[in-house]
Amino acid sequence: QVQLVESGGDLVQAGGSLRLSCKASGSIFSLDVMAWYRQPPGKERELVARLSSDGSTEYADSVKGRFVISRDKGKDMGYLQMNSLKPEDTAVYYCTMPGAWGRGTQVTVSS
Repeated sequence: QVQLVESGGDLVQAGGSLRLSCKASGSIFSLDVMAWYRQPPGKERELVARLSSDGSTEYADSVKGRFVISRDKGKDMGYLQMNSLKPEDTAVYYCTMPGAWGRGTQVTVSS
C-alpha cells in the first residue's frame, strides 16, 4: 500500500510562488505516473497536472505556463512548482498515484 503526504502549502500573495512536495512511501513500484489535483472552496476536485511514465505532461488550461510538475524517483518525491499565483488558485491540493491519494495541503492566495 502506498502512502502519500503533501507539504508546502501556505498563504501567499498574488504573484508569488510556492513549491508543493509529495512524499511517497510504502509499496512503491514506481513513481512513473503521478498527478496533482485541487479542490477550491465549494467546488469539485479538478486535475491540475499529470506526469506520465514516458515523461509527458498534461496541465489544466488555467495553470499552463505557470505550474510545473516534476518528480525525483530516487527520493520517492513528486513536486508541483507554482508561479504567478492567483487568488483563484486557492484550494486544497492533493497528490495522487494509482491507488493512492494524499490528505492534501492548503494553498491560499491573497489578492
